[in-house]
Amino acid sequence: MSFFKKFFGKVIRDRNNDEDTIRVKGKPTPKYYGTVSPYPNFNASSDASVLQKAIESKGVDEDVIIAVLVRRSNEQRQKIKVVYEASTGERLDRALKSALRSDLEDISLALLMSPAHFDAYLLRKATKRLGTDESVLVEVLATRTNEEILELKRVFKEEYDTELEEVIKDETSGDFTTALLAMLKANKDETNEIDMDLAQRDAETLFESGENTSGVNVSAFIDILTKRSGPQLSKTFQQYARISDLTLPKALDLELKGDIEDCLTDIVKCSWNKPAFFAEKLHLAMKGYGTCEDTLIRVLVSRSEIDLKKIVEEYRTMYDIRVQEDILNDTKGHYRDVLLGLCGPN
Repeated sequence: MSFFKKFFGKVIRDRNNDEDTIRVKGKPTPKYYGTVSPYPNFNASSDASVLQKAIESKGVDEDVIIAVLVRRSNEQRQKIKVVYEASTGERLDRALKSALRSDLEDISLALLMSPAHFDAYLLRKATKRLGTDESVLVEVLATRTNEEILELKRVFKEEYDTELEEVIKDETSGDFTTALLAMLKANKDETNEIDMDLAQRDAETLFESGENTSGVNVSAFIDILTKRSGPQLSKTFQQYARISDLTLPKALDLELKGDIEDCLTDIVKCSWNKPAFFAEKLHLAMKGYGTCEDTLIRVLVSRSEIDLKKIVEEYRTMYDIRVQEDILNDTKGHYRDVLLGLCGPN
């Protein structure tokens, strides 16, 4: 598969684990790579009043609605929702649902959800439709922190009155189910510490479990890939490339098939370069005939306050075009304006 070159062409190179931190008052602090920041001089009451007028105006003032939603952080939007309902007696999401249509409605409602509620909605949607959307299940579970997964599970139970694990068991099967349930345990190592001896042992285990055996020990792949940190796995991939003629993704491609192959390959991609993983998602959503609006909304909304700035940069590096240009060519109207707003300043 040619897209492996985008992610693993330089798999031997070392990785700088300090590049994402700065020192604030002498302490290492994560850099902010989101494209949406808290709005200065924020006033929830004023924003709620502005939104009410825009919604109730003749013809609906989409420009005003977009300006407010895109330029406020998620935490600020949650406060606006509370004030709006208190002052109007109507929930803001219901008011927007009545006032807006199509893709603009979908992305506006997504922006109003808290991150955990949006993730719960995504997984419910992925398992309720005719045929499970396996790629969305993997994308969400492989890219969220342990804390985010625990909160997602709590909200899912609260919103849909069922345990997420039970839904996964009902809607998926085999090794794929095992991998998803392993991620749902939320016990991945999240430190930046690297154990080179462990990386060597894991690489040998993966090699013996895949290429160097008549069958494939999938459980070994699942155990290592769902428990180790991204930096740790990166060293494991480097060690694997030294004892095998193949990179790990290529080995997965040869040894495994179906949902479990796609699942483990996506976990590897996320561990090596999460922004590149999402950049590929956006590219595929706009490549060829037709556009996958669900993917554009899912990625841009969920990453806008995490690492969307990095995703935009990776997109240009990988495809030699700005993601904003592809959005301009593939979408239109106010919906396009929201997408471009989430991507940050040109």
